[in-house]
Amino acid sequence: MFKKNIQHLQPALISAISDLPEKQRTRLEDSWAGAFYQEFYCRINEDAFSVLYSDEPSRPNVPVNILVGLESLKSSNGWSDAEMYEHYCYDLQVRYALGLDRLGDGDFEIRTLYYFRARLSEHFIDTGENLLEKAFEQITDAQIIDLKVRTGMQRMDSTQIASNIVSASRLQLLVAAIQRVERILSEEDKVRLAESFAPYIKDSAGHYTYRVKGPEAVQEHLQKIGQTIHALLSDLKTAYAAESAYKVLDRIFTDNFHLLESGPQAKENKEITSGCLQSVDDLEATYRTKGTGHYKGYVANITETCDPENELQLITKVQVAPNNIDDGQLLAEALPNLKERTDLDKIITDGGFHSEVSKTALQEQGVTHIQTAIRGAQPNPDKFNLTDFNLQQDQTGNPTTLTCPQGQTVPVTQARTTGWQARFEPSLCDACPFHLNERCRAQPQKRDPRYMLAFTSREIQSAIRRKEYLAHQSESHNLRSAVEATVRSVKHPFPAGKMPVRGQFRVTNMAIASAATTNVRRIHRYLIAKTKAAQASKNTEGQPNCSPDVSVTSFCLSALTRLARWLGSRLTFGPSFAC
Repeated sequence: MFKKNIQHLQPALISAISDLPEKQRTRLEDSWAGAFYQEFYCRINEDAFSVLYSDEPSRPNVPVNILVGLESLKSSNGWSDAEMYEHYCYDLQVRYALGLDRLGDGDFEIRTLYYFRARLSEHFIDTGENLLEKAFEQITDAQIIDLKVRTGMQRMDSTQIASNIVSASRLQLLVAAIQRVERILSEEDKVRLAESFAPYIKDSAGHYTYRVKGPEAVQEHLQKIGQTIHALLSDLKTAYAAESAYKVLDRIFTDNFHLLESGPQAKENKEITSGCLQSVDDLEATYRTKGTGHYKGYVANITETCDPENELQLITKVQVAPNNIDDGQLLAEALPNLKERTDLDKIITDGGFHSEVSKTALQEQGVTHIQTAIRGAQPNPDKFNLTDFNLQQDQTGNPTTLTCPQGQTVPVTQARTTGWQARFEPSLCDACPFHLNERCRAQPQKRDPRYMLAFTSREIQSAIRRKEYLAHQSESHNLRSAVEATVRSVKHPFPAGKMPVRGQFRVTNMAIASAATTNVRRIHRYLIAKTKAAQASKNTEGQPNCSPDVSVTSFCLSALTRLARWLGSRLTFGPSFAC
């Protein structure tokens, strides 16, 4: 049964916190733990998680805000579950961040957290709603409002992340899939098919692969395994088609083999798609080559504010998808949510985020896209590009006039085939220094002495993007580059960018939790700097630098505030106090 946690709003008069010396208590309140409690923990809307629990009168749940807080702290510090539980039980700073005053309060078994994760996953499968993502966005929106963060200008970048899977070859994956199927068989079927399974269950899949030397031997084993898997799929379909191990075997067979009249034929390596199965334990991970790197897993796309007038920048959205998804697709998917939640009107990215899908989404949402690079081949600097011409368009986006670098303006007409054309006066072009230097691409025609410049609608869009890029080149590079540090902050708890979990949902939740704590750390640094600046200003005005019993006063005020919030939450009339 769901029960909202308001216990933390009523501080204990005698507790581990109150027993601390004044200096240590002040340091605790001013540390990251105090910022985490105020800026994250108190902002969690527990009611959104009530759908995970029964409506029937029963034992109340472990507080949701504690479970969500622990998930964030675990991800941001790179803890294992055991380490997280140790910190929860014995780390006073962690307990203070979670609104617990006494070491004995809030005891629960670690398995409760596993059940909570399972409920979140089941809810996502049933409804498509990620409650942790929803909570992160709700908390971030509240932080943006309270701290007056401008959100009109934001930046975005993607990064490769891996789940906790072994980098396995095709042969190793096929053997592992066969072994998984053998484990789910009944004893009768194991005996009946013992001869088929015998070569593959003597040892681990890694040891089997290790003994196969050379590409010819690998191809021979692939062909033999393909025949075995095809026979097993036909034999076991009636009894085991609903089992996940059977489905994995079926998928990996489809990924790696052609089914011909003569039987299964192993695909060439170049025929294997990026979406083929990368692990029998993670069915959503994909393969991608980016630059000189080869990656198996997912891509995380991070968006944050970047208005130069902001003293504080916050992460506004985190997306995780299979790593063969184009960056432009991620931008298009993020725009409606960002536009609804924030005042976004300008997004800054690198060149990889441009695509037809993202262009359409940007136009629909009315967002200006500024790129710090342009995807595709660079224009020849010795020749004029369409970017060097001044193109005028009507309200529908069709070109109307074109002005060359020499200043000649002519109308633009639609060509008989796809595209557009502009014709320039030969008397002016013949004497043009750019024509004499062979820089201009406009040339005279056989039947028409006028110099013609032909171009397509795609070239028009490319020229517009390049002009925007050149106009904001200096500014956008300075604004976009900082997002690289944000990406590192989110990935830092995970060595080599590899998360200790599998599956897109779990990877997404860990990335979101890490981003949430990154925001808290930024807010904490911002508040500390603001306090120091105010104190320095106060000192320069000649006012005293200290006051008696500051620590006692601050503790009493904090306790009274929390008590008032608790009393407000118990009222049945009027507006309730918000934490």
